[in-house]
Amino acid sequence: MSNKSGIILVVDDERDHADGIAEALEKLSAKAIAVYNGKDALEIIHNEDVDVVVTDLKLGGDIDGLKILTETKKHDNKTEVILITAYATIDTCKEAIKLGAYDYLVKPIDIGQLRSLVIQAGQKAATKTGRSQKQSVGKEDFVFEGVRGNNPAMQGIFEVLRRIAPTNISVLIEGGSGTGKELLAQAIHRNSQRWNKPFRPVNCAGLTETLLESELFGHAKGAFTGAANDRKGLFEVADKGTLFLDEIGDMAQSSQAKLLRVIEDGVVIPVGSNKPIMVDVRIISATNQNLPKLIEEKKFRQDLYFRIKGVNISLPGLRDRVEDIPLLIDYFLGEAVSEVGSKVTGITDAALAILSKYEWPGNIRQLRHCIRTMVVMCDRDMLDVSDIPPEIAQRPQLSAGSSATAVLAGISLDELEKKAIAETLAKTKGNREQAAKILGIGERTLYRKIKEYNL
Repeated sequence: MSNKSGIILVVDDERDHADGIAEALEKLSAKAIAVYNGKDALEIIHNEDVDVVVTDLKLGGDIDGLKILTETKKHDNKTEVILITAYATIDTCKEAIKLGAYDYLVKPIDIGQLRSLVIQAGQKAATKTGRSQKQSVGKEDFVFEGVRGNNPAMQGIFEVLRRIAPTNISVLIEGGSGTGKELLAQAIHRNSQRWNKPFRPVNCAGLTETLLESELFGHAKGAFTGAANDRKGLFEVADKGTLFLDEIGDMAQSSQAKLLRVIEDGVVIPVGSNKPIMVDVRIISATNQNLPKLIEEKKFRQDLYFRIKGVNISLPGLRDRVEDIPLLIDYFLGEAVSEVGSKVTGITDAALAILSKYEWPGNIRQLRHCIRTMVVMCDRDMLDVSDIPPEIAQRPQLSAGSSATAVLAGISLDELEKKAIAETLAKTKGNREQAAKILGIGERTLYRKIKEYNL
């Protein structure tokens, strides 16, 4: 479970703006709340444990940002306040700082700069309250919400994401089914300059050629049977935002040609219409196929491939990052508990060991669904072995053609234990904390065994 605590409160009378900022900041805290007037803001400040307030200076009604600042400081001087304004003047800013504001930003705001300010303000609030930095707002175990891992390959991916997210470069994400390609695309969008504009996904494999073109480019009334009205396509809906083209390798070649023209020209022509529409959309694509091979087979356009492959990211399968399984379980457990309102607080070492040894052919998607199911069905405080779905708990973990008798026969218990520890350490790349969790033993016991077996 996450150790994050406290609340980030976002106050803005423009509902979409408030919601967008709250969503962008939510990963920095246990909770980010958006409200749309000063009255609701003060009610939360007086009744909740708020670490950081991010408020617009100008709000509709009698309570403006300066009033929220003064009332916040009166109620709890430990709460930090950041002001956002489109009307910054030297006098206003001096007055805000004098009244105790942590800092201010001038619109249009840079979300990366705002995140940095919130992190710093949260750490200051934590110091005042005596909480550890790990518990403070702004202590991020991971940079991208929902995309987690200490695996070296994942750390390399995170570094690439940090570099490309603020840009408009197109991204191609490759990986097997369920590896988290859409989560990665959402992370890129949320950390981009387009964070407060639409993110629209479309599954290119799930629609017929005609429906896909209508979905992407829109259509005019009467363009085809059933087209009773004009309809905007996702390119137009996602204008100034991000369009995620999932399973792009399954797109028909005629649709590929039309997509290429839109990417190159920034102009969409709805099906059945001659009226061009200018659009500005960032393209993130994903596939579980080998696109170069499809190009050789004349099934995918090479020119389109080069346009969508600005930066190429390959996501490893979960079986290749076994050391990340406990981290992902922890995250999905917290997510499921929040979603269903469960009283579950954690998972036993025995259950964690079984889940960590499973191969997860459905990757992250399968693991996420498994943890959610376990949380829904569990009526205790801790998930245990009995909560694991039978198809996972009972599945043999041995390679094809081998049997438990053949593997175990003639080996002493000490040798078995030594082998289990050595192989688990190898799988976790020497991470003893993760290895201990997988083996279901304490870290001190593991250290003693390593010394005893000279590993």
